[in-house]
Amino acid sequence: MELALVSQGKSSYIFKYCTLILLAVILSVIAGNSVANSLVNSMAQIDKAQVQSQSLIVVDTLRQREIPIELYLPEKSFACHVEQQCPVMIIGSGYGLLHTDYQFISQLFQQNGYLVVAIQHELATDPALSRTPPFIQTRAENWQRGANTVDFILQQSRQYLPEFDFEHVTLVGHSNGGDISVWLATQGISLSSESDSESESNLKPVSSTGYADYIARIITLDHRRVPLPRNANITQLSIRASDYPADEGVLPLPSEQVTTISVVTIKDAKHNDMNDYGPQWLKDEIVNIISEHMQF
Repeated sequence: MELALVSQGKSSYIFKYCTLILLAVILSVIAGNSVANSLVNSMAQIDKAQVQSQSLIVVDTLRQREIPIELYLPEKSFACHVEQQCPVMIIGSGYGLLHTDYQFISQLFQQNGYLVVAIQHELATDPALSRTPPFIQTRAENWQRGANTVDFILQQSRQYLPEFDFEHVTLVGHSNGGDISVWLATQGISLSSESDSESESNLKPVSSTGYADYIARIITLDHRRVPLPRNANITQLSIRASDYPADEGVLPLPSEQVTTISVVTIKDAKHNDMNDYGPQWLKDEIVNIISEHMQF
């Protein structure tokens, strides 16, 4: 796979301008100029809490996908370097929402020294998410594509951003974004063509010693379809809304006594409100639960 960058950028700190431009140039050169004249075309100020972000489009040439991502760099008080790496969080949105619709979570991690990578999974050319059960079968193509995207972004980023720890990554996802995160942890990536049916033979299950050992933690916001991994090596938190139940087997039963999985239900919370557009009290509660879980 090759990676290239094309336009879009924004930052609220002038001193990071050259760093971000240099990153785009380096990635473009390494990718063999897969996209002609790849560069960051514009820089702009953002107003939210005076935090910096960088909008990029990452090109997966093997799958012919132009993937929008948003990089939220740690605040300038954190000195990230190879000898003292800063942690990494990957966030995926709910279906129909943008990867930038979770600023309240992205900023929480950013302000605590994390590099946050928000990934836009659904593109206009993708087939619609299936509404026909059983979803574990009919949505497998969507989840597998998303898992492949997360892995691609991680594998590429770890090569070019050595000041960040891509060996112990936290995955955060709302709804379908949570299902994608869990799918990566339990099913791995598929090297088959995405135009092919995702049969069992195409999947590469992930073990505690497999390639996905980089997943150290998963936080889901009311994901409902893919069972959480009963994996002692992955710390997990599932924050639940109150209006829809999860499918059978998604959450552990009390009798399972899985000590690495925490499930917290927020009274009166709605599934569709667990994003920037939800009420402030709910966003505050989600931030408090995540902060306690992460020990921020």
